[in-house]
Amino acid sequence: MASRSTLRGDGDNDATLRERILEAAFAAFMENGYAATSTLEIATRARVSKRELYARVGNKQEMLVACITERARRWQVPPDLPAPRDRQTLEQLLSSFGAQLLREITDPTVIGVFRLAVAEAVHAPEVGRALDSTGREASRAALRGIMVEAEASGLVTGRPAKLADQFGSLLLGDVIVSLLLGVAKRPSAREIGQRARDAAAAFLQLHPPTDAAAHPRPQARG
Repeated sequence: MASRSTLRGDGDNDATLRERILEAAFAAFMENGYAATSTLEIATRARVSKRELYARVGNKQEMLVACITERARRWQVPPDLPAPRDRQTLEQLLSSFGAQLLREITDPTVIGVFRLAVAEAVHAPEVGRALDSTGREASRAALRGIMVEAEASGLVTGRPAKLADQFGSLLLGDVIVSLLLGVAKRPSAREIGQRARDAAAAFLQLHPPTDAAAHPRPQARG
């Protein structure tokens, strides 16, 4: 029987080991389906013992959530984007975030996760729940945050959650469904950028400037 050090691999630190386990888990889920994948197979792929697998990540469902969470982190608003203080910066912000979201969500790996959730809807509904609560919620929360700031600045009016859903619909349309069905190719970088700009422009057309946005208050000087 292989020793623990052999299973782990010399020089592996905790972060590297966890990453290897999650990569093995994700690969197994994608190949075999969530319900048909055993923790033994994941441990074998990751070259760790089952005991260490549970200690480092957890049970199979926790591994699934961790796999989705790792990918969902890329759906956050980049910290260097400007705050929406006028209509122009709001449009730029929506365009930038929209392009980032489209790049990530149309990634073949992410589409594979959606397909996995659909395929396991009956036998393992926890896949869909994890994707919705951990993955999709990351993008929804990021968009709501943008809309909260935009509404607070008087750039748009309405409930931030509803505004976020509206922009998301304009941005995504039937892209995900088409990719899931295999009837469309992943959009190019140019197509993604254009789609994001079009969605931002269409959103602002649906929400004309308010009096506050048309006549912004002067910024206080320090």
